[in-house]
Amino acid sequence: MFKAFFCNKKYFVFAYFGLFLLLFFLYLQTSLNVAINEWYKDFYNLLQKPNLSNQSVEFSLEQAQKIAQEELNNANLINKFSLFYYQSLINYFFQTKNISLKTFYDINDFYFLIWVFLFIAIPYVLIATINNYFASVYAFKWREAMTYEYLKYWKNKDDNIEGSSQRIQEDCYNFSKLVESLGLSFIKALMILIAFIPILWNLSDSITQSLFKDSQSSFYFLKDIKGLLVYVALFISIGGLIISWFVGFKLPNLEYNNQKAEAAFRKELVYAEDNRTLYADSKTILELFTGLKLNYKRLFLHYGYFNIWLILFEQIIVIIPFLVMAPSLFAGIISLGILMQINNAFSQVRSSFSVFITNYTSITQLRSIYKRLKEFELHINYKRK
Repeated sequence: MFKAFFCNKKYFVFAYFGLFLLLFFLYLQTSLNVAINEWYKDFYNLLQKPNLSNQSVEFSLEQAQKIAQEELNNANLINKFSLFYYQSLINYFFQTKNISLKTFYDINDFYFLIWVFLFIAIPYVLIATINNYFASVYAFKWREAMTYEYLKYWKNKDDNIEGSSQRIQEDCYNFSKLVESLGLSFIKALMILIAFIPILWNLSDSITQSLFKDSQSSFYFLKDIKGLLVYVALFISIGGLIISWFVGFKLPNLEYNNQKAEAAFRKELVYAEDNRTLYADSKTILELFTGLKLNYKRLFLHYGYFNIWLILFEQIIVIIPFLVMAPSLFAGIISLGILMQINNAFSQVRSSFSVFITNYTSITQLRSIYKRLKEFELHINYKRK
């Protein structure tokens, strides 16, 4: 499956250079995500502190520039490009690289920040669109490589292979598409973690100050833990993954059985296209479709249990960061802008930690397809030299 594409001289350049382009596009998307996270802070601070009296707004430009430079120096590879781009936009519209020290904001500041958002969002949309298109082409090229490789071996086998047409025509494409999609999702999750964990880690200090200031609290011992919100996101994600595995552990085998039942039903119909007398009689069709229907009922039932858990998890997780941050907001330790920045960073980190949960259905399908293709390779004696 992998050797047919990555070890084939005909597709070698496309396989590796295309993979590089996909990763580069992901890097740009992640960087723009970080820039959006910075914009959240300034935009919600603006909404919290409007200049209602039209008084002049003055703040130390020198101190603001110093803070901006320190943030840029302390940033990692992904965040450095993001902050440089965001600070350049802020500097173009506000003549300073940092506006977080402003006491009040006026209507012109609001419109300027809308322009800043557009200069981040529009490139993100364009890059994401190009990446999605190229990823589809990349998956189809992978399918092409697998198809021609398998055909050479399959044609040399005289014995019948169950569902061989489906495995070559459908499973090859689904495999390449799912591997490309899941692979990029996992790599994107890793990039997001690299980008957002330092941000969330640094923002966690102000949360622990107010959340555990009462020495009588049962959780007072957590006040000295650095990066508390990162551990909260990790704990929630690991717990969710473990529960997801227990709830959906039967799904891979059910998907596999479903593919076999579909293949048998399709095969009978294909044969009937050439000879309706010998094939597709009422008794055979009833038997095949009844087996298919029973398998789908089991599959739908187990997906129903799994979806109840998954949707419940996704809905409850929305309010958890606000519950954690509420004491700090009402104590005046953090502003609305910081709260929204932390919430966005927490969501990014938590969703990246939970990448296996959100893609559990696709992983289940991939496991089923991989099992079928592996059996097919063994049957046709496939061995890439």
